Parts: sequence; C-alpha cells; structure tokens
Amino acid sequence: MNKKIFGGLFSGGILLALAGYSVAADMILSAPPRESVDAGEKLYAPLAKHVSELIGATVIYQHPGNWLNYQRNMRSDKYDIIFDDPHFISWRIAHIKNDVLVKLSGTMKFYLVANKSDETIHSLNNLVGQTICAIPSPDISSLTVLEKFPNPARQPVIYGVNGGMEKVYKAFSSGKCKASVLGAVFFENKLKQQQREKFKILFQSKPLPNRGITVSQRLSAKDKNIILQSLSLGVGVKANNTVINHYSEKMHKSFVPATNSEYSGYNMLLEGIIFGW
Repeated sequence: MNKKIFGGLFSGGILLALAGYSVAADMILSAPPRESVDAGEKLYAPLAKHVSELIGATVIYQHPGNWLNYQRNMRSDKYDIIFDDPHFISWRIAHIKNDVLVKLSGTMKFYLVANKSDETIHSLNNLVGQTICAIPSPDISSLTVLEKFPNPARQPVIYGVNGGMEKVYKAFSSGKCKASVLGAVFFENKLKQQQREKFKILFQSKPLPNRGITVSQRLSAKDKNIILQSLSLGVGVKANNTVINHYSEKMHKSFVPATNSEYSGYNMLLEGIIFGW
C-alpha cells in the first residue's frame, strides 16, 4: 500500500478514534421525564452548561424519553449528574455509590385528598380497588400512597397523569378519580382557599428530604466540591434559578448543601413496592 495513503488512513483513524472518545467522554446530566423534551431542555440545559464551565468538561442534558428508559439508565449507572427525588437519590447512594451534593431547601410532603361531597370515601380503606389520580409510579408522590397499601390485592388503581401537579388536579377535578395525590407545595400555594375547602385530607405523608443533585463516582472529589460550592453559595445560584423557581415556586433562592445520611432508607419506597429495584 502507498505510504501516503496508509499514513492518511492511520491519521484519520486516530482522529476518528479521538472524536469517538470525546463523544463517549461527555458527561450526562438527566432528570425524570415529567416534562416534554423541549421543556426539559429549558429547565436543565442551563445547569448542564454551568457545570461544564465549573469542571472544564462537557456536560450535556439528556432527556430520558420515558420512565422505563430513566429507570434502566439509572440502574446501569449511565448518568453522571442527576436532579431528582429522595427515593431515587437514596437508591443510587446505596447501590451505585453516588453522592448527593445539594438539595432544594425545605421538605417534600404529599396529601391524598377526596371531595368532601363524596360520601363513599372516608378513609384509606374506602380506596381499595378505587382509582387515584397521581403522577405514575415510580414518581414519589404515588409511591408514598401505595406504601400505605402493602397488600397488592388491596391496592387502589393509579390513574397516571403526566405533566405535573396542575394536570393531576385537573384530572381529579374533572371526575377521573375518587381521590388524588397532590404535593403540599402545590396544594398550599397554588390552590385558592375555596378550592382547598372542597377537599377532605385522607392521608398526609411525613416530610421527606427535598429533591437534590447527585453525582457519580466518575467525578473527582475536587469537582464535587466545586459544584457544591457554586450551586449553594456562588454564581451557580443565579445560573440555575430556572430549576429552583420551577420546583420551589420561587420560595427558595438557592440549593443548600446535602449529605448522604439524610437520604438513608428512602430507597425502600422503591425496593419495598416495585419489583426489580
């Protein structure tokens, strides 16, 4: 073979290999598929861009597409940086050695409500075999309620509603279900008093540690500390206000530092209810 041709092929092969390595080396930031692809990009791409600048590596936001992909990719440790709920955070800490860096301030809590005018529903026992409007499992809102029904034969049926608490509320208000799971932030801050007065609360969950950001073992201790400091104290507070405002209804100004220990045990909301976790 002509030496020039061979040299060109060899050099091209190296460039292709390096290009492939660069793509493969990109770090992936993800979050649950509650939003559409476009909405997810608006929410999380600024966070990915900011972390890229912090640690000098390319971090891309990747929408998982659906819950099945999200679960599979999470369990196979595909994601490097994730913003999501305490049960997922707890599972990753316990099983794939992720570390939680920061969280939204405050706690998460959920209400299971029914209409006051419904004389057939007075307690959890009345919901056996009935339909409940909620964001579908494995979202923590529905799992906190299913935990109260340990016998699978006596569980209510979750009428899955994607798109956030507003859509869950609308589905329930239109008569799709006998009860509904609503987040406390939505219930207490988004609904007017006259709307809340139409409900009876059948169950309220204990406060849970809030949503947070975990990172994989592929990030160094130095990078973890840089991210923690920036998102809780530095310029990252302003850079990521899209996520903070979206999930805290503008009540909180920044992420706050978090520790692995405060999420201990919440993985059982997954492992104790959903087969395969």
